[in-house]
Amino acid sequence: MRALALLSLLFALALALAGCGSDRGGAADDGDNGGSSDLSGSVEADGSSTVGPYTTAAAERFQRANPNVRVTVGVSGTGGGFERFCRGETDLSNASRPIKDEERELCERKGVEFVEFHVANDALTVVANPENDWADCLTVEQLKTIWDQGSKVGTWREVDSSWPAERLRLYGPGTDSGTFDYFTDEINGEEGRSRSDFSASEDDNVIVQGVAGNRGGLGYFGLSYYEQNQGRLKALEIDGGEGCVAPSVENAQNGTYTPLSRPLFIYAKTESFERPEVRAFIEYTLDNEREIAEAAQFVPLTDEQLEKARSDFEAATG
Repeated sequence: MRALALLSLLFALALALAGCGSDRGGAADDGDNGGSSDLSGSVEADGSSTVGPYTTAAAERFQRANPNVRVTVGVSGTGGGFERFCRGETDLSNASRPIKDEERELCERKGVEFVEFHVANDALTVVANPENDWADCLTVEQLKTIWDQGSKVGTWREVDSSWPAERLRLYGPGTDSGTFDYFTDEINGEEGRSRSDFSASEDDNVIVQGVAGNRGGLGYFGLSYYEQNQGRLKALEIDGGEGCVAPSVENAQNGTYTPLSRPLFIYAKTESFERPEVRAFIEYTLDNEREIAEAAQFVPLTDEQLEKARSDFEAATG
């Protein structure tokens, strides 16, 4: 009887210690931080197709560590994502630009409070068909000549007289895309200012297929989509006034790739932080930001940027 009592006491002590060890989620099965077999529920994200691969990479790692949590990631575009977010339909909104005043006002009308997290950086990439052997670099002024509102440029020769009269076929993000907003603002001088006679899609894979399938093709999207399809595309260097610079993680981090380096965001609904799985997912993402950014082929945050994101998280969750 004494032996049985002792075994019962040891078993109870083991359970207590296990409970104490799971206060911050325990250790992940695959070595990542933030794992817990007890955590369950769902997290829904939508928004930017550019930020989508980053959140997907975070979700895959988080779910390996927390198999009872389901994280879904939609790609409705930054604008479309904010519409759903402000209607209270999602927990997180991926964005390749800061929230606009009208979107902020919509959230306020719907009673949706949120926190903005800067999660990574990007080098917006201009791509051409790999058979294009005449253009290796475009100036900001040339990009404006091609893409500005009212532009009638229809061949590569109209951009540079030394280039062939190959028909210029343009592909780009749709108007709901934060990439569209950022590119038009930086290149054409006003957000949304763009010629309209191009093949637009919120799906960057459609842009890849268009440029890859046309010798005179030209398009733009985030660096990660070029990295995933570099065998089918040619990345053009950009001259922002200081010479031609290639899009890359290093050049975005050191500030030489201008003006197309940009921050990427995840907006989190404050109310959703009441659910442990949402809180744990954001905490996991920030704790593993560098690894997630590199896996998704984005530029990691600087130490200062990461410290601010962590501070914002602590303030939001108390």
